[in-house]
Amino acid sequence: MTRIGFDKYEDFYARRTGCMRSSVMRDLMAVTAMPDVISLAGGLPSTESFPAKTLARVTHEVATKACAAALQYGPTEGLEETKANIARVMEAENTLVNTDNIIVTTGGQQAIDLVCRILINPGDLVITEAPTYPGAIPSLCSFEANVIQVPLDEDGFRTDLLKDTLEKLKRAGTKPKFIYTIPNFHNPAGVSISRQRRLEMIAMARDYGLIIVEDNPYGQLRFEGEQLPTLYSLDQDDNVIYLSTFSKIISPGIRLGWLVAPPPILQKINLGKQAADLCPSTLAQMIVNEYFREARWQDYVEKVTRVYHKRRDAMLAALEKYFPEEAVWTHPRGGFFIWVTLPEYLNTVDLLALAVEEQKVAFVPGSGGWVDGSGANHMRLAFCGVPEDKIEEGIKRLAKVIREQMDLYRALRG
Repeated sequence: MTRIGFDKYEDFYARRTGCMRSSVMRDLMAVTAMPDVISLAGGLPSTESFPAKTLARVTHEVATKACAAALQYGPTEGLEETKANIARVMEAENTLVNTDNIIVTTGGQQAIDLVCRILINPGDLVITEAPTYPGAIPSLCSFEANVIQVPLDEDGFRTDLLKDTLEKLKRAGTKPKFIYTIPNFHNPAGVSISRQRRLEMIAMARDYGLIIVEDNPYGQLRFEGEQLPTLYSLDQDDNVIYLSTFSKIISPGIRLGWLVAPPPILQKINLGKQAADLCPSTLAQMIVNEYFREARWQDYVEKVTRVYHKRRDAMLAALEKYFPEEAVWTHPRGGFFIWVTLPEYLNTVDLLALAVEEQKVAFVPGSGGWVDGSGANHMRLAFCGVPEDKIEEGIKRLAKVIREQMDLYRALRG
C-alpha cells in the first residue's frame, strides 16, 4: 500500500512543477457545484439566457451542410471566417484590426498561456496589477516568472506607482518582459482603467520599450458610463498584445478565444500553439461562424448585459442592506465582479470555510489575486451566474458569517 504523502514519481517531475500554482477558482468548482450552495464565487456567464433554438439551428446547419469539414483539422491560426468575425467584435469597441494579426485560441486562458510560453524565461520580470486575474497567476508561475504587482484603485492601474517601479528597475539595469492588465471591469476588482491612465500606460510602453498584454474579455458588457478606448487602439508602436474570448459574449463551452499581436510575435505564438494543440476546434469555429451569419450577436450581448446589470444592482443593494459598515466595495460599471474589502484582522480564506460549512455560500478569497498570498482581507463576489433572489440570500448568509467573526474578534480583544 502506498504511504500517504509519499510520491514515488518525485524524481521524474520537471523542476518547473515546483513553481506551479493551482487556480483558486478551479479549486472551488467542486464546492460551488453542490446544489445546496449559493455560489458567489465562479465568474460563470449566464448561459441559460442563450436561445436554445438558435444553438440547435446553427448546429444543425453545420452538421448537415459542412459535416466533413467541421470534423477535420484546421489551420493553426484559425479559420479565416472566424478571424473576420473576431474583427467584427473588436470593431464594436472601436478597435480595428488586420485579420492576418489574429490567432484563434482554445479559450482566453490559452491565449495567456501562449504569451507566457513565448516571452518568459525563468526569472524574467512581469508586472501585473495588485490584485490580478487569479487564472493568470498559475500561467505566470508555471513559466517561473518573477511577478511584481502594482496596486490599483477605483481608476484602475496606479500609473504613478507603475512609473516609479519602472524607474527603479531601469536604475537597476533591468525591465519587465511585459505588463499584464485587465483594463475593463477588472477581474477580480471590478474597476476600469481611466482614459488618462490608458494614455499614460501607452506612453510608458513607448518610452521604456515595453510590451503591454491587454486582456479584455469583459469590454462588451458595459452597464453604464462611456465606452473607453482599448489600449490596442491607442497604441501606434506595436507595443500591445490583445487577448479576448467568446466565453463572455456567447458561451465558455465553445472554448474559443483569440490573440492579436505584431507579426513577429504572432509567428512565435503560432509555433507555440502547434506544439500545444495543433489547431483550435474546427467544429466550434464553424458553429460560431454560422451563429454570426444567422443571428444578431450584438442583440444577444445587449440582452445578457441587461441580465448582468440587474444582478449587479441586486448585489449592490444587498451589500448595502446586510454588510457591516466597516466593509467597503467597488461599484463596477460592467462585467461580472464586485471587490469587497473587510477589516484587516479578517482572513477571507478562513471566512470561506465557515461560509460554506455553516451558511452554504461561497466566494473567492482575495489572496487568489496575489502571487505572494497577500490580500487576505479581500473577497471577490460574482453576480453574473446567480438570480437576484439568490444573490440577496447569499449576501445575507455571508454577512452573518462576517458579523459573527467581527464580534468574536472584538470579544477576544476586549
